[in-house]
Amino acid sequence: MKKHYLLILLIALNIGISEVAAREFTGFFNFTYNEEDGKIELEIRQLDTEFLYVTSLASGVGSNDLGLDRGKLTGTRVVKFVKAGNKILLVQVNYSYRASSSNADEVKAVDDAFATSVLWGFTISKEENGTYFLDATDFLLEDRGRVAATLQGSYKLEKSRSAIYKDGLRSFPKNSEFESILTFTGKPTGRLVGSVTPSADAVTIRLHHSFIELPDDNYKIRDFDPRAGYGGIGYMDYATPIDEPITKRFIRRHRLEKKDPNAAISEPVEPIIYYVDRGAPEPIKSALIEGASWWNQAYEAAGFKNAFIVKEMPEGADMLDVRYNVIQWVHRSTRGWSYGASVMDPRTGEILKGHVSLGSLRIRQDFMIAQGLISPYGGDAKEVERAKEMALARIRQLSAHEVGHTLGLSHAYSSSAEGRTSVMDYPHPLVKIKNGKIDLSEAYDDKIGEWDKTSIAYGYSQFPEGTDEKAALNDIISESLESGLSFLSDATSASGVHPYTHQWDNGENPYDELLRMMEIRKIALKNFGENTIPEGTPYATLENVLVPIYYFHRYQITASAKVLGGLNYRYALKGDGQFVAQMVPAEEQEKALHALLAALTPEALAIPEKLLELIPPQPMSYSRSQTENVQSKTGTTFDPLSAAGALANMVFSEITDSQRAQRMLEYHSRNADLPSLNSVLDKIISATWKTDKRDGYYGELQKVVDNSFLTYLAALATDAAASSEVKAIAWLKLQDLLLFTTQKYATSSGSIKAHYGYAMSRITQFEKDPERFAIIRDIMPPQGAPIGME
Repeated sequence: MKKHYLLILLIALNIGISEVAAREFTGFFNFTYNEEDGKIELEIRQLDTEFLYVTSLASGVGSNDLGLDRGKLTGTRVVKFVKAGNKILLVQVNYSYRASSSNADEVKAVDDAFATSVLWGFTISKEENGTYFLDATDFLLEDRGRVAATLQGSYKLEKSRSAIYKDGLRSFPKNSEFESILTFTGKPTGRLVGSVTPSADAVTIRLHHSFIELPDDNYKIRDFDPRAGYGGIGYMDYATPIDEPITKRFIRRHRLEKKDPNAAISEPVEPIIYYVDRGAPEPIKSALIEGASWWNQAYEAAGFKNAFIVKEMPEGADMLDVRYNVIQWVHRSTRGWSYGASVMDPRTGEILKGHVSLGSLRIRQDFMIAQGLISPYGGDAKEVERAKEMALARIRQLSAHEVGHTLGLSHAYSSSAEGRTSVMDYPHPLVKIKNGKIDLSEAYDDKIGEWDKTSIAYGYSQFPEGTDEKAALNDIISESLESGLSFLSDATSASGVHPYTHQWDNGENPYDELLRMMEIRKIALKNFGENTIPEGTPYATLENVLVPIYYFHRYQITASAKVLGGLNYRYALKGDGQFVAQMVPAEEQEKALHALLAALTPEALAIPEKLLELIPPQPMSYSRSQTENVQSKTGTTFDPLSAAGALANMVFSEITDSQRAQRMLEYHSRNADLPSLNSVLDKIISATWKTDKRDGYYGELQKVVDNSFLTYLAALATDAAASSEVKAIAWLKLQDLLLFTTQKYATSSGSIKAHYGYAMSRITQFEKDPERFAIIRDIMPPQGAPIGME
């Protein structure tokens, strides 16, 4: 009898334990988590009802190069549950192809023409009164973030080391949140994974899954206009009349409505609220809040009162919860990009959640730039504060910039040429010279720009009833054009063609600003020394601060190179009165080439001797970085000739870009007043190889520049992407150089004779077998952008 009661007691205790272990979540989707077996049982109450499925990384790997950051959004899909026999399928709907028609057969014809995607097949555990119960555990333990494919190496998901993360489980009326611990095992390729993980053979992260109710149908789409500065969505609508574009384009934006639609100024029905990461330290957190809050200026100009609010994230709230627009402070082992992403309804372009990720090391890079510019450690504490303030000013601007992306805005690279009209440009610190000293007081802007107000007005203005919205929106753009504003977001690589749309540049024109920046750089290098680093810091670390100052003008160099063979154009629409496209005038191209060659003189490339004497090899526990320091050909010592060579390589790689060369050739054929490729190369040869060679350090710098140009000239002559006509001109210039160096070889001696003789040898080798000619690809400057990385 005692045994019988004991058995009943044990059974009762077991039931109690199971009930405690099973935790129920009620909300958009009801589900149960059983801690005893680690499983998720999901309830499906409605079939064939579309919702959003979003995946993101709740924890990151910590390497900027890998890009697997905490908070990264890894996918937004419109999905639905569909019953098929004894299975429930999770189907991703294809909204890229549609038919906006009341004819059901027309709609079905398009639906059947393009594939959908079945993301998962669930076996039905049980059914009760039309509600289906599914085991969702394996689904949630899948690699939805494509982590294994992103990690460098032979990694695969290890299910035995993966599990549901119970603290990441939540369910609310309009969204349900799931989280899993995923472990990837394998062997790394290279050092990236091992540099940020305790054990490189096992990488563990947390993946977040969000099921989100789609918004109602009251959101009003707004047409995309390439002049307005917005990113857009597009899809093909096969019900479109044949005389209209089949691709429909709309801008991305938040839903914002006035309480009083007819009022010139009105409070919103619901404001747009952004929340700043509680993990950001002060004074950075306050700077993030202040910079992001600038956007309220634009919304006020668009007729909204108190429509944009920024505050600290509530304690205990999840930054991946779709109900919160967030600005998160992301740590990585190295500096890198920040970005503004969004959770968006793919059907309409409505932004449901703005999600900003700011790299925490970038502020240190800006401080180091300020440190190198003003050498603040001479005993005046105010100088250090000046450097800190420049870094914080950049954080305010960066916060505004990335939030702008999450409001729907694209990069506005023409802003810097129009007087800082947009925070959506990539700003280089605008450093000035006052009374012969470097002034940082206006390094970054402290407000929203005039173009930003125009963009927000286009995207968010709500017009009184009866207004012709299309005409009103066009008026907003027309007025901005009449005031001299423009929006351009041209490519910024070597193949970029617009002369005024570069990243990290300043000034009304690139070449004058390049010369001005060279003067700033000259002052900074002259003052560079012991006062550049704090007391007790190894002298060797001077090199770390020197690099961003020595290459301080690098982006202005690239911007100036875009003037050569450049095309000034607008995103013009028929009838809007803008000019369409104009080749950059010859005078401007000549000035740009002059400024570029001025950056390569020995005087511009030389580092003061007193500074070189202060940079020893790195001490124990310190090391030179391949990404932050100049690659050295002198072993452990700083190599000033290689530093100069890297700068020369950057200049010549830009000028001899095959697409730029082709444009110079083409534009000269259409307008003989414009510089030809032939004449540009001749001027470079005259400014390099044909200058008299000097003795000592300056002479060696000349040789470095000469050899760099020869390398890139030969590269152009053999570039598979270059046209035959471009290659022919490059080949001719090599022949001219061979004749010149042969003559100089006969009349020279010593190292100068060797310089000409080696050039003769390289060109002769090229002549014999140009396709097999070994191009000496020399070093390039260390990473520079985001005032971060390239």
